[in-house]
Amino acid sequence: MSISVSLRYRLADFSMDLAFDAPDGVTVLFGPSGSGKSTVLNAVAGLLRPDNGRVEVGGTVLTDTARRLFVPPHRRRLGVVFQDGRLFPHLSVRQNLRYGRWFTPTHTRRTPESAVVEMLGIGALLDRAPTTLSGGERQRVAIGRALLADPRLILADEPLSALDDDRKGEILPYLERLRDEWGVPMLYVSHSPAEVARIATTVVMLDAGRITRIGPAAEVLADPLTAGPGREAGAVIEAQVIRHHDDGVTELAAGGLPLFLPTLAAPPGASLRLRIAAPDVMLARGRPAEISALNILPGTVETLTDQRGQVLVRLSTPAGPVLSRITRRSATQLGIAPGEAVTAVVKSVSHAPADVGRAHG
Repeated sequence: MSISVSLRYRLADFSMDLAFDAPDGVTVLFGPSGSGKSTVLNAVAGLLRPDNGRVEVGGTVLTDTARRLFVPPHRRRLGVVFQDGRLFPHLSVRQNLRYGRWFTPTHTRRTPESAVVEMLGIGALLDRAPTTLSGGERQRVAIGRALLADPRLILADEPLSALDDDRKGEILPYLERLRDEWGVPMLYVSHSPAEVARIATTVVMLDAGRITRIGPAAEVLADPLTAGPGREAGAVIEAQVIRHHDDGVTELAAGGLPLFLPTLAAPPGASLRLRIAAPDVMLARGRPAEISALNILPGTVETLTDQRGQVLVRLSTPAGPVLSRITRRSATQLGIAPGEAVTAVVKSVSHAPADVGRAHG
């Protein structure tokens, strides 16, 4: 379900002026705090009236200031998942799930409650109170409540930001299933590159109320001009599981190149997304011999971007674009320059579980 948004809005010292169209899938609004991500989400939800603007979801116009059209929030058929779940404490899990149905016309109710409960693995929680749930369980229930509203679109406002890494790892596979198996469109707010790499179909990068970049996740995240500091910079490649070895290593193939990671819970043939953080990529001239790193990616230097004494190098490899952050001294000693052939070396153990997800196919 496509999304078309055009907004102009001013509040005190903040102004927004942007427009974008996004195809089916998960559109992630990505950028630093204060960039306007939640403002866009609120405008789509109908919680904010723009000074000038138009919002269209799946062919249905929800806001059009030129025509003085503004559909009230409760009639927009949008499901919302907040940072903290916002479940009703006086209702059981089952009652919270069914709350979304109350505003959904009977003839539009197509999603079976049993299917949502099974997909989210919350059958054992139905009679419990929200106060007895973990953070991850509350978010799963919140996702289920949004789904049972049979929405045109799910709006997710940093739904994992209040969770620790383990709970985030618990929720991300469910978001991937919504994208791939259920085909539920989402407009998702995040400032986490790992989340974006895992679930985004389209990335809309914002800064100070303006769009700085828009496109598929693999293209946007590998753009040195929009890369963040430290481990926030990284590229996304797709790989297929080949086999699991007895020594605790999973072998994958990406663009005809072998990759090795600690054993993954994915069957042979599965397609995965791998996020490779720029600080985890070393560069070498030629093919290194007798080193512990297992992942060797030959490539060609595309660009070099200075970043306060360091250099962010973008490589073209058969597996896809890869970013490497090295010191300026290293770049000089190696003679790194556009067009030069180099080898990217990536440690197998540097990949966190959150950096590996299922590919969108």
